Amino acid sequence: MKTLKRITVLVIAAMTLSSCGGGSGKQPATADGFSDIQNQIQSEFGDDAYFTDISIVYNESIGNIVGVTVTQDPSSLKMGQWNQTQGVWQQNQDISIQVPEGSKAEDFMYQLNSKISLSKLGELTEKSTAQLTADKKIENPTLNMAFVKFPKNGDVSKTEYTIMLKPEHGGTTFTFRYNLNGELIEMDY
Repeated sequence: MKTLKRITVLVIAAMTLSSCGGGSGKQPATADGFSDIQNQIQSEFGDDAYFTDISIVYNESIGNIVGVTVTQDPSSLKMGQWNQTQGVWQQNQDISIQVPEGSKAEDFMYQLNSKISLSKLGELTEKSTAQLTADKKIENPTLNMAFVKFPKNGDVSKTEYTIMLKPEHGGTTFTFRYNLNGELIEMDY
């Protein structure tokens, strides 16, 4: 009887552990995968949240780590830096920001919408992966990092999508930079 109880406890523990770590950690580096990550971010912080930084870093051991610097109230001049690892959001720090006199804080932030979206970032990640495979003959490149680079001066038109890929078993990191329309600015390594 004790053995049966122990086996039951082990099975329940294994099921609990395997159910943890869902969420963004297992999403592929595709338009659909990044769209799911955007939905998780908006579910956590709201559709009207403002950001100064969103990044997705892939770690082979634990999957995606999503980092955001976010506020629901830009006029407060306070933001939070959060990471989601294995489906769990954790705040790392509070940030106080300053803006030039006569400016509004939201002029230096962005929202996830049709203009700036993680779906587009994922689409460009797929495009970069295909280009790297075709041009450099690198099979199965993996995501190192993908992020939205928002200009410090708040000029939304200068926003960039940046994708960093590397060969499956390590090596040189290839960086692709795109404008908001998805046009390649530069590929560097």
